[in-house]
Order: sequence, then C-alpha cells, then structure tokens
Amino acid sequence: MGAYVLRRLLLILPTLFGILVINFVLVQFMPGGPVEQIIAEIQGESGGVFDRIAGGGGGGGSAPVTGGSSEYRGAQGLPPDFIADLEKQFGFDKPPLERFFLMLWNYMRFDFGESYFRSISVVDLVLEKMPVSISLGLWSTLLAYTISIPLGIRKAVRDGMPFDTWTSGLIIVAYSIPSFLFAILLIVLFAGGSYFQIFPLRGLTSDNWESLSLGAKILDYLWHIVLPVTALTIGSFATLTLLTKNSFLEEIKKQYVVTARAKGLSERRVLIGHVFRNAMLIVIAGFPGLFISVFFSGSLIIETVFSLDGLGRLGYEAAIQRDYPVVFGTLYVFGLLGLVIGIISDMTYVWVDPRIDFEKREA
Repeated sequence: MGAYVLRRLLLILPTLFGILVINFVLVQFMPGGPVEQIIAEIQGESGGVFDRIAGGGGGGGSAPVTGGSSEYRGAQGLPPDFIADLEKQFGFDKPPLERFFLMLWNYMRFDFGESYFRSISVVDLVLEKMPVSISLGLWSTLLAYTISIPLGIRKAVRDGMPFDTWTSGLIIVAYSIPSFLFAILLIVLFAGGSYFQIFPLRGLTSDNWESLSLGAKILDYLWHIVLPVTALTIGSFATLTLLTKNSFLEEIKKQYVVTARAKGLSERRVLIGHVFRNAMLIVIAGFPGLFISVFFSGSLIIETVFSLDGLGRLGYEAAIQRDYPVVFGTLYVFGLLGLVIGIISDMTYVWVDPRIDFEKREA
C-alpha cells in the first residue's frame, strides 16, 4: 500500500501541471481581462477602480495569467503611457511563457499573490471563505448518509414490495431535480418568497450574532443552514440510497447469508452482524469522495442562490471580474484537494477491508 500511495502522490504534480496549462492557455483567448475591465469602467464612470489602480493597487506576488495588448477595445482617447502602466502593474508586460513559469514557481511555494481588486492575498481569501463551503459540504454529506443508509437497507429487505416501488419513484424524482431549481423552490415556499417565511433567505448567521449566547448561536446557525443543506443533499441522497440498496442486495444473495439463516439466526442478526459490515464497505469508503463531490459541484450554485460567502461564490465572482490570481488560486486548491481526497478514499477502502490490495490489482 505504501508504494501505491507514493505513486499516487507523485502523480499529483503532473496532474496539477496539466490542469494549470490547459486553463492558462484557455485564458489567453478570453476577452475582457482586468485591464479591459478597468478601461471600461474609466470610460463609463471615470472612478472606482480607476482611482484604486492609479493609486498603485492590484498586482500581487503571483504572476498574472492572461496577456495584454496595447490595443484594447474601448481604449481610444486614453494615453498610451497609462495603458502601459496598467499592463505593468498587472504584470502583462511579460511574455506569456515567462508569466506561466513564474506562476508555477510561486504556486510551488503556495504563493498565489494578491487579488487584483480586493487588496488581499489569495491565501487569506481562500482561508476566509473555506469554512462556509466545508460547513455546507460536511452537513450535507452527513445528512445524506443519515437518511440513505437506513432507507437503502429497508429497500433491500423489501425488494420488489410496494415500499420499495414508491420510494424508488420518489428517489428518481429527487435525483432528476437540479439542486439550484430545488433551492429556488425552497426559497419560494419557506423563505418568504410567496408562502411561508420560516427560514432566513441569506447568510449563515443573523445580524445580531455577536450578541447571542452560545446556545442561541448554535440554534441560529442551524436555522440558517436548513435550506442550503437540504438543497445540496437532494442529489447525493438519491444516489447513496440506491448504492446502499444494491450493495445489501448483492451481499444478501451470497452463500454465507444462507448458511447463517440455516443456523437459525434471526433476520436482524444476519443483517446487522454479517451483512452490514461487508455491504457498507463501498458506502463508508465513498464518504471522502462524496464530500468532495458535494463540496465542488454544489457549492457554486447553492452559495450564489442563498448569498453565502464561500469558495464557490468567490470563484464565480473572480471569474466574472477576471480576477485571475483568485481564479487560478481557487482552481489550484480545488484540484489539489480533489487529488488528495482521491488517495484518502483508496486508503479508506483498505482500512475498512484489509483484503483489498491496490498494488496487486495494478500488477
């Protein structure tokens, strides 16, 4: 197992390199970079970001990732020296290849530079937003397991019966509903949209959070996460339920279960004492993967719908603003987390069932 983990760790570097190369190349062809956005704001309002940039803001330690041309759309009437100064402040005066390798060198040292428009380091931004995304992903994953495992076992025991049929119908409907659409439905129904105003519409805490007692803070936090966690759970809950059911059905049909029943053991003891451990192997070992899946795929839409200040929303706003240090910093963090979680998932399989040997399977 040690050799297998070492090989997987060594594969992280070329994988991250490939991710950054592809996205760096794509960004070179994207119009509307930070310089163009500043020019557009200058032409439109003659203030805001212009004042901040003219005063020396932006830049940062990390190399920029998109190039600049002296011929920007909408730059007519602006002094060429001013355009050149903007390019220099963002680092666009360097050739693309030089910027790319400078970015790689900085990223190897976890130096992601500063946000172009927020005057804060990318690391500080990620650390500031990460607790919100982790909180949503963790609660959603735990809720999915809490519901799906008992329901999946029940469906396996009653396979083909009416209970299994109508719950399968509900699961299919739940799986087919996009999380963002379900989130909007929850807002309309329970957050003052058109019917009831039971839960808050946005944020994870109330305005008077600081003045609340510890118990009141916990209740206030739980009150705020009900709707976003429910919207996040809808897809993973359906998948995990069917996975649990199929895993139990496969184990129930095996010979050791027939032998245990022939010995006179009760059905409950057969299921809990014999089937459960083997059937839950794939379900338990898949916990890290499910968490990271919810963390990545759902955070952007749900955080935007419920106005939650997490990593997904940060990455979305950075992409809209062409804040490339933040875009590539969050991309790097997401990619690294995904690769590490993949290794942890494999290790979890071995921990749950020592009979699994990835090295032999690779051979």
